[in-house]
Amino acid sequence: MATLHDLRRTAIGLPGSEERTTTGGAAWFVRGKVYAWECHPWPSIPTDIREIIATELVVGVKVADSLDALALVEMAPDVFLRTTTAWGEPKVAFRMAGIDDDHLAELVTEAWRVQAPKYLRREFDDLGR
Repeated sequence: MATLHDLRRTAIGLPGSEERTTTGGAAWFVRGKVYAWECHPWPSIPTDIREIIATELVVGVKVADSLDALALVEMAPDVFLRTTTAWGEPKVAFRMAGIDDDHLAELVTEAWRVQAPKYLRREFDDLGR
């Protein structure tokens, strides 16, 4: 089971990444754009999803497009949540208890790539990661 500490460990290795505390919890940004965040059970979230978020750690990440999010949900519907809010699409939220460290690192890194400018992606790639 992955933890926020595991997410932080991945995020700290991504060029230009910074962690901020928000009203919903921790969030990770690159050049002012959010790419990963701790989900909070806001009233605008559907009731069934809000109940999950209220009782366990759920993280959201940006994805390249809505089809990527849909594919993840269909691949593991018990881990990836079908929706949270319309804000910030495309994105996907997932239960941290259902994610292993390697998959978390992949999700966070890909989310960072979606939001990072080309020069930071090149820097990351040049480091051989």
